[in-house]
Amino acid sequence: MSTLLADGNPDLDLLYTVNGWAKAAPPWLDSAVSWIGEYGILLGLLTLCAVGWLRARKQSNAPVKVAGMVWVPLSVALAELANLPIAAIVDRPRPFVSHTGLDVLVAGKAGTHSFVSDHATMAMAFAVALFLVDRRLGALAGLLALLQGFCRMFMGVHYPTDVLGGYALAAAVVLLLAPIAMAVLVPLCHAVTRTALAPLVTAAPPADPGGRRRRAHGHRSAPQRRPADESDLAA
Repeated sequence: MSTLLADGNPDLDLLYTVNGWAKAAPPWLDSAVSWIGEYGILLGLLTLCAVGWLRARKQSNAPVKVAGMVWVPLSVALAELANLPIAAIVDRPRPFVSHTGLDVLVAGKAGTHSFVSDHATMAMAFAVALFLVDRRLGALAGLLALLQGFCRMFMGVHYPTDVLGGYALAAAVVLLLAPIAMAVLVPLCHAVTRTALAPLVTAAPPADPGGRRRRAHGHRSAPQRRPADESDLAA
C-alpha cells in the first residue's frame, strides 16, 4: 500500500517540511519534542481527565457528568481497538521505510503500521469525549491533540494523513457510541451514589431517606426568614 504515496504528493511534501524543522533544530529540542510526542501529551491528557472528574463530582448533576468522564477512557480504548483492523487492512509502512531523507527521532517503529496514528487517535478521542463533559477542558485537550499530530510528523514517524485519519476515527467512535454508552453509564453512576462508593461519583453529602441532604455537622440549621418584601413568583 506504499504506492498510495509518491514523490510530489502534498502528504509527503508536508511531512518533509515539518520533519525538516527537526533537522534544523538543536538536539535538546528534538529530544524534548520526542518525549512530548511519545509520552508528555498523553500524560497531560490524563491529567485533564483527572481534573474533569474532580469538577464533575461537584456539579448538581454529578452522576451524569461523571458518567461522561467514565466514557472518556472507555472511548479511547474502543478507538484503539477500532484502529487494529484498519491498520492491518491498509498496511501502510512508516514513512522512513519508503522514503529517504527523513530525520527519525524515535527508534523501534520500523515494523509497525503508519496508518492510522495511534497517538493521534488517542489524543483526539480524549479531546472529543472530554469536550462532551467540560468544554473548557475539552478545548485544552483539543489543542494537545493538534500538538500531538504535529509532534508525530516532526519526529518523522507519521504522514499527515495518518494523523488526520486518527482524528477522524477518534471523533467517529466517540460521537457515534456516546449515546449507547451514556444510556448504560448514567444509570450505573446513579446506582453507585447509593453505595459506599458514592464519593467517586458525587462530592455532595448523601441524602437521607426523606430526600434531604445531611448536614455536615449533624445539627439542624435555623430556618431562614423570608424578606417581607419578597414576592412569591408562584402566586
